[in-house]
Amino acid sequence: MVRIFLIFSLLSVIIFRVQAQDDNAAMARDFLDLANETYFNTRAILQANELYTQAADFDPTNLEANYMAGRTFLETNYKSRATDYLMKVNELDPDYKFNLMYMIGQSMQYGLNFDNAIKYYNAYLDRLDQQPNFRGEDYTPPEEVERRIFECQNGKQYVNNPGNYKLENAGGLINSEWDDFSPVLNADETTIVFTTRRQDGNLNPNVFDDLLFYEDIFISTKEGSQWAYAQNIGEVINTSYHDSNLALSADGTELYIYRDSNAGDIYYSEFRPDGTWSKPVALEAPVNSTFTENSFSLSPDGDVAFFSSNRPGSLGGLDIYYVTRDRRGNWGAARNLGEAINTPFDEDGPFIDYDGKSLYFSSKGHRGMGGFDIFKSVYDSSTQTWGEPINMGYPINTPDNDVFFVSTPDGERGWYSSAREDGLGFTDVYQVWLSDEIKEASQPLAENKEEEPEPEPEPVVEEPEPVIEPEPEPEPVALQPVRLLLRVIDKNTERPVDAEVELLGAEGVPVETARVAEGTYQAVFQNEEASDYQLNINKEGYMYKSLTVDIPASAAEVNTLRRLISLDPLEVGYSSILRNIYFNYGKATLKQESYTELNKLKQMLMENQNLNVEIAGHTDNISSSDFNKRLSERRAQAVVDYLVNEGVSRDKLTAKGYGETQPLASNDDEDEGRELNRRVEFRILGSQ
Repeated sequence: MVRIFLIFSLLSVIIFRVQAQDDNAAMARDFLDLANETYFNTRAILQANELYTQAADFDPTNLEANYMAGRTFLETNYKSRATDYLMKVNELDPDYKFNLMYMIGQSMQYGLNFDNAIKYYNAYLDRLDQQPNFRGEDYTPPEEVERRIFECQNGKQYVNNPGNYKLENAGGLINSEWDDFSPVLNADETTIVFTTRRQDGNLNPNVFDDLLFYEDIFISTKEGSQWAYAQNIGEVINTSYHDSNLALSADGTELYIYRDSNAGDIYYSEFRPDGTWSKPVALEAPVNSTFTENSFSLSPDGDVAFFSSNRPGSLGGLDIYYVTRDRRGNWGAARNLGEAINTPFDEDGPFIDYDGKSLYFSSKGHRGMGGFDIFKSVYDSSTQTWGEPINMGYPINTPDNDVFFVSTPDGERGWYSSAREDGLGFTDVYQVWLSDEIKEASQPLAENKEEEPEPEPEPVVEEPEPVIEPEPEPEPVALQPVRLLLRVIDKNTERPVDAEVELLGAEGVPVETARVAEGTYQAVFQNEEASDYQLNINKEGYMYKSLTVDIPASAAEVNTLRRLISLDPLEVGYSSILRNIYFNYGKATLKQESYTELNKLKQMLMENQNLNVEIAGHTDNISSSDFNKRLSERRAQAVVDYLVNEGVSRDKLTAKGYGETQPLASNDDEDEGRELNRRVEFRILGSQ
């Protein structure tokens, strides 16, 4: 009887454990489904990462949960935590993903485990050797892996010989539990301006697509030896969208900021005697261009500015440029700092020191240990050259991104942002006391040479008058082509998408484009002058894209331009402003120049006939609200009527006018307000 009881008890325990395991596996699947929806639909990385890790903890044998936990950790500030989850995948199925070994190497590199990182990077290269033709979505090119190995070798050297630095968190009066970064200060360090994604004081109560709050610029002033609690710098500088600071002049009266407009431009605001900031205005060319400009530094005398840009002529990606100011206060031509500073990789975050010759900047090239590293170079005015950039070393630099370093006038200290264990949360602002090695680094060699006695003068020998012969005509320079590489991706998944790509030149003449890989296309140009081209991209299930591409003139060297195009999946709730839709003033009659855009919309709707859409009309607040409401309804109906006449089913279209009730910007300004508010929008209501 006792034996039967023991057997029954043992079976009960086994059944309970099996039931618990089944429950845990089911819980893991539920968390995994929710994580995938969060990650691929909202791109809320942190929330998705937490759900993936919970799924993996419930069921450690779930390959997808462990892989995605590791993958999303590599997209956070806690990249080294990916190792445990990716190693679990490797233990269960080393062939689960082609580049699994590469990802393990990444996680170990971020964790300063450089020897094992190199081991796994080499394992991935071995896999590439075995399958040299593999080009799947989890493919990583060998040159990228070899760069990683080089970074690990550098990292071993820096970590084994750390700099004599002292780092101190700026504390809770400056930092928050959210991201705080890009500190800039005036010369006497009584004012600090920085960018934050905190909730408290943010002008926008809503969150961005990643479920974090929008970037806002904050300011704090020093009261005695203590910083005051940081406050939002105000509505004149900040908007309801992302705003970030770039530079503050030595006297604290000139603030330079970054805005997303025009692919990314630099704006300027002045601190006025009444204690307010002027409305930011964009810097003129040659600083701003139709390409990206996203960092800025002004010399102490205000006559030289350094900035980063990916404009044509860059050595690769972002390069650092400089401009000088003439007597009338205008900026001269932008010049690339050249190969001493710039590399085929990205350079960003320049800061010219108070001595006017020491340049701090961040680079993904040179002898880095991963991501952006902070370097220092000193200008030699006698040779008009920049000294070899010196890596500031560990622990200032890490295998992750370290950017936007600024120094103090005495050269003893600096400020920058970093994600560390003692932080208040995410990225924090830190003050760092510099080592003597860095303070003396990159000094021009001429300054270190001992003075030599001047040689005896040579005797003067009279030479006969030389015969001056005409110089030969210079050989004509062969112009090299400009190559445009386009990569088309799904905006949500960031995976490559094969699409219809059309490039049109002057008078609509098509330019040949070739597919060179999944979602990647190439076009080659040989133009004597810079020209604009119309780029149209269409893919069933996605919103079409139309934009202008500026192709520079051919030059003596090959120029490769790269453009990343994100396509929006056509999902319920998706909306977009229809560009290039024009009406006569105060009327609902479509102008002929609107037909090109409308025909693109028609084609998309014909290819996606399952969609029910709303065409929404909007106006500014000029005229009465009743008139604006009627005008917006008539304009929306005009668009619907055109589409129906072109073959789109009327049952799939709804016209609605909102008048002046949904402005995108203030109606007080024509260029940045009312013009934006006068628009027609396309919105997906449902799908059948």
